[in-house]
Amino acid sequence: MTNIPDHQPGQEGSTPMNTKATQSPYDYYQLFQQLEAHGKNIYGPQFWLDDVDRPVVVKLLAYFLQDEAIAAAEGIDLHKGILLTGKIGCGKTSLMTLMRALTPESYRPHMVSCRQISFEFSKIGYDIISRYSTNAFFPYTNVPRLHCFDDLGVEQPVNYWGNNCNVMGEILLSRYDLLISSKMLTHVTTNLNSQELKEMYGNRLRSRMRAMFNLIAFDASSIDKRR
Repeated sequence: MTNIPDHQPGQEGSTPMNTKATQSPYDYYQLFQQLEAHGKNIYGPQFWLDDVDRPVVVKLLAYFLQDEAIAAAEGIDLHKGILLTGKIGCGKTSLMTLMRALTPESYRPHMVSCRQISFEFSKIGYDIISRYSTNAFFPYTNVPRLHCFDDLGVEQPVNYWGNNCNVMGEILLSRYDLLISSKMLTHVTTNLNSQELKEMYGNRLRSRMRAMFNLIAFDASSIDKRR
């Protein structure tokens, strides 16, 4: 077991933890280095983990590694999904993509763009909603598929044969019901704050989001990584 201290000597900018010494089987300082190296392999040498983002990385690592001790210390419920919020370019999509490598296949989130889903709905119609909700199970099993809906809020309300539909709102409401009945977890990334989510998807969905998600937010000082 590894003790995770508040600050490791010689590690400037290391992530503070909520407890003085939390027992964990993982070395989070080594994980940071491995994650950054993996990011450079995927996104190029310009990728880096900014010190200001390290609290977000700790929470995500604890969640995807199912590290119960650190998750509890960080206030993360392992029976909920992740709602990762932050301004444009802060690295939400890249971090969620990198986390996929840490999880077994059955728990590995499938990244899907909300904008792409709205395009699919305009071509195919309401079958898209069931594709990502009631039919989102592994074949011949009752094991739900784990989706990460990327950039929630950038999609536009779409029209199919004269019917307007808030596609992502319907998908998330259905997945909430499936969380209750089948333990279907969902992850989301978004640039929107809670008030903007309420305005776009309504108070009904916003209230269910509290039961569906751990809210993990990038610091307001997090810089645009795409510059």
